[in-house]
This record gives sequence, C-alpha cells and structure tokens, in this order.
Amino acid sequence: MADPITLARPYAKAAFESARETNALGEWSRMLGMAAAVSKQPAVHVALTDPGRSWQQVADLFSDLCGEELNGQAQNLVSLLAENKRLLLLPQICVLFDELKAIQERSVEVEFITAFPVSGAASDHLEQALRARLKRDIRLTASVDPALIGGAVIRAGDQVIDSSIRGKLAKLAETMRT
Repeated sequence: MADPITLARPYAKAAFESARETNALGEWSRMLGMAAAVSKQPAVHVALTDPGRSWQQVADLFSDLCGEELNGQAQNLVSLLAENKRLLLLPQICVLFDELKAIQERSVEVEFITAFPVSGAASDHLEQALRARLKRDIRLTASVDPALIGGAVIRAGDQVIDSSIRGKLAKLAETMRT
C-alpha cells in the first residue's frame, strides 16, 4: 500500500486550492485540524472502519460528529474521503495543508527548547535573527526541557539546530562507538 502522505497529498492540495480561491486558509486550517482530531479518536476509528457501513453512512456519521464546525465544502471533502475510504488520512491531509499554508503565507513555526528559562529579550533577539535568516514570518514557541542539561534546540520546519549538551554528548557517544 502507498505511503499515507502520498495518498493524502492530492486531497490536501485540492483543499488548499479551494481555500486559497475563497481566501479562507485560516478557516480551512481550523476545520481540517478539528476533523483530524476527531478521526484520531479510537471509537471514531472503529466506526469509520466498520465494514457494515456504507461510505454514505460513514460520511454522515463523521459530519454529525463534527457538527457545525465544517462548512459545505469541508463536508463535501469528508464525503469524497469516505467514498474513497480515505477518512483516516485526515491527520496527514491537515499536516500537508498547513505546510502549503505556511509556504503561501511565508511563515514558519519555530520551536525553541532550552534547558533553563530564557528572558523575553533573548527570545525576541532569536526571533529577529531567525526572521532575517529564514526570510519568513516566525511563530516562536518557547519551552523548557531540563533533560537538555544546557544549551538549546531550535526546530524550524524541517531544520533542527541542536546545540544542547545532551545532543553533544549523544554525538560524542556515537563517534566513540564507530
């Protein structure tokens, strides 16, 4: 069977194009996020994969679970996914959609993890430096992980900068094993 991301890509692109045409990227991102969360629930997974239900029953059940949160176009997507037995791809569709949205908006989610709390000024300085380097708007999320021992880890999209003590120790251990 094909990789779920590969199967989800055409649906994500179609949803993105529809959202872009109607200037509703934020709304679609919210709807897909909510639908993805619903599809991940164990009881919903069982209901969606029940061979005794027709695709229309599955689509109706899913739309009922989501309630008023889905507009007409999103409900059409749910019906199409149900008909093609692809509703369980909603988490991947959501991720791909948000990646396309970030490219369109020239923005990136950045996770800044440190061993100790940092000042607001340091976070602001990092945000400005990343904005200049990546040439994108930055949405910075800071968190503390004492397991890093010292230093920091920065994740921006698919780029990772690990300057933590834990990361350096792991790299040293790997070098010593080879």
